[in-house]
Amino acid sequence: MGWSIGVSGLGKRIYFWYQINERMRKLYGLIALLTLMVSCSDDTINDSDFVAGGTFTDSNVRVVLIDTMNVETYTTKFDSLVTSQASRMLIGKYIDPVFGAVKSSSFAEILPNSYYIDPDAVYDSIGFFLKYDNYYYNDTLKSNTIHIKELSELLYPADGSDFYNTSKVGFLEEDLGSLTYTPRPFETDSLYIKLSDILGADIFEQLQQKNITNTEEFRDYLHGITLQPGEDDDGSIVGFSFATSVMRMYYSISEVESRTQYTIDFAINTTSIPIPFFNQMSVVETNEYLKTLTDREVALNSSESDNQSFIQSGIGYTTRIEFPNLKTLFDIQGQGTLLNAVLKIKPVLGSYNDELALRDNLSLFVVDQNNDLTEQLMGWDSSAIQATLNRDGEEYNDIYYEIPLTTYIETLLLTERETGDAIILLPENYNSTVDRFVIMGNEGSDKGVKLELTYAIYDEDE
Repeated sequence: MGWSIGVSGLGKRIYFWYQINERMRKLYGLIALLTLMVSCSDDTINDSDFVAGGTFTDSNVRVVLIDTMNVETYTTKFDSLVTSQASRMLIGKYIDPVFGAVKSSSFAEILPNSYYIDPDAVYDSIGFFLKYDNYYYNDTLKSNTIHIKELSELLYPADGSDFYNTSKVGFLEEDLGSLTYTPRPFETDSLYIKLSDILGADIFEQLQQKNITNTEEFRDYLHGITLQPGEDDDGSIVGFSFATSVMRMYYSISEVESRTQYTIDFAINTTSIPIPFFNQMSVVETNEYLKTLTDREVALNSSESDNQSFIQSGIGYTTRIEFPNLKTLFDIQGQGTLLNAVLKIKPVLGSYNDELALRDNLSLFVVDQNNDLTEQLMGWDSSAIQATLNRDGEEYNDIYYEIPLTTYIETLLLTERETGDAIILLPENYNSTVDRFVIMGNEGSDKGVKLELTYAIYDEDE
């Protein structure tokens, strides 16, 4: 129990606005909008409006800060994440000291913007332009390698609907082209990877001779490509725009006194249904705790993983949060109502740095007892609730994510039976990033996860 304030008499105004479930009227009393007049003094509870329910009187109102509620944190892992709806291509590999070897590669179907080549044209060259989209994770001072390879099968999802981070599609081992580069993710220039002229000349001939005249014929000829990181890479995972990244073939036509160059672009197809594109993301050589997460129904309590829980987008690790003894609030003598609820979660000190960066915001979702995702967590105004990084005490190594949970906690208090639901933390755009976090548990004197409740207690007139 934290601080408390006693209120009696008449004086300063505090406006109590509230909205409460009809089923709980016998607990909170009649619904009303009250104005309390408090005696003129230096004591101020709150000089702003706040939400409150129930029948208040003008005597013995206490507002208490409770920060001793039990919060349980677990690590779980999704079996798979849909990545055919990702917002970018993710290519690269790095060795994470906590999570192991993290790798991402992209698979894409490409289609030409024209099926016509002039009979007098002559083939020149072919290459792939990769356009940065400003996303990266880990050390961009180290070099990366990209290998472009031809697919050996059509890009069609096994379930007929979506590709996942765990999907597998066959490809040929021989490179169509490769490039070793030092990432500059905020540059406007694209990477250029020279491709095999054997491939380029053959595509040119097929189009020029009208052997390929439509999408289906081209798809049967070239199933697609995959962009793979180097097996020995230990640098970064870099994002590229699939909207502006293209394979480009150059050819020319002789004029009277010169040659005019032309191009055909082969764009990544993200409009067909199902979408023939996805990022394949994996982690190997991970830590012993994460190896136990063999399916999504396994929940690893932070007390069993060195007082830590783990989050990694793209791969599917997430932190599950439960509030097992919340209804002990009703054991407090007198009538009460929740004014505010804030959850504070600390990242493990030393688990992050400039390369393995903490993001300013995390998203929250509701899951059921089987860790099936049901909905994104929303506030009273129907806006998405986020965990926001508070850096005010950063110079003292005191930073934490702050989550407003008033509406969610109120819902739990009003629920008559336990549902097994919980909330989980995931990075924003979690199917298009590989951001990772290590979160402190609730053991020890410096608790890494704490629920702070502001609770008003009052006597009800009989």
